[in-house]
Amino acid sequence: MRCPFCRDLDNRVVDSRLGKEQDEIRRRRECGACGRRFTTFERVETTLPVVVKKDGRREPFDRAKIVSGLRRACEKRPVSIDAIEAIVDRVERQLQETAEKEVASQVVGEAVMRELHGLDAVAYVRFASVYRQFGDVREFMNELEQLIAERRRAQTRRAGRATRRRA
Repeated sequence: MRCPFCRDLDNRVVDSRLGKEQDEIRRRRECGACGRRFTTFERVETTLPVVVKKDGRREPFDRAKIVSGLRRACEKRPVSIDAIEAIVDRVERQLQETAEKEVASQVVGEAVMRELHGLDAVAYVRFASVYRQFGDVREFMNELEQLIAERRRAQTRRAGRATRRRA
């Protein structure tokens, strides 16, 4: 493993721990050349389906692309990196469980949007605006109105349950 700071190969593991989901190992390493510490993650390599883009191109599934898109959508929002990683883990797991060799990019995008919807409304709208490529303000407003209506329905259901518990 090369040191990300000085690119030297001489380093040692100073700490190893299981990840939160216990499906990866987190290793703290110290470079023998520059003395700086860095973290690596080790996980089982699984075969994920090839993603078929809208224009027909095929690309290998790229976890980093999803993390990058989610980070942009969650910028300046109270969403932790751990929450973003958890979303990507769940989407990845869903794709593995399909056992399909190919999956449409729309399936991946919709899975990410479902996960974001319950996490942060602003991040969801940001992601949706890029993913769905709204043609005009009307389409964007329709998405916002649907989100607001769903939030109100959820609040009404919660208020109804609270009233029944008190009775």
